[in-house]
Amino acid sequence: MELKELFEQAVSASKSLSDRPSNDTLLQLYALYKQSTEGDVSADPPSNPFDFVAKAKYEAWSGLKGKSTHDAMTEYIALIGKLQSN
Repeated sequence: MELKELFEQAVSASKSLSDRPSNDTLLQLYALYKQSTEGDVSADPPSNPFDFVAKAKYEAWSGLKGKSTHDAMTEYIALIGKLQSN
């Protein structure tokens, strides 16, 4: 099976996890998903200093700058697999 197909299956599986992941894990999943689907962050950081969620998401995604789509997809798949086995 191709990596893209495995990634799409992992994305579907992420929506039906039995337990809600921690906020840190959710941020990691978000960043890996964005890096996998869009590549390096190209948007400006959030302008509202009190929008902590947007800031955390932006920082998580920008922390993956330079990571290849292949590596991000592989890590996403592995993380979903780990969450499913818990």
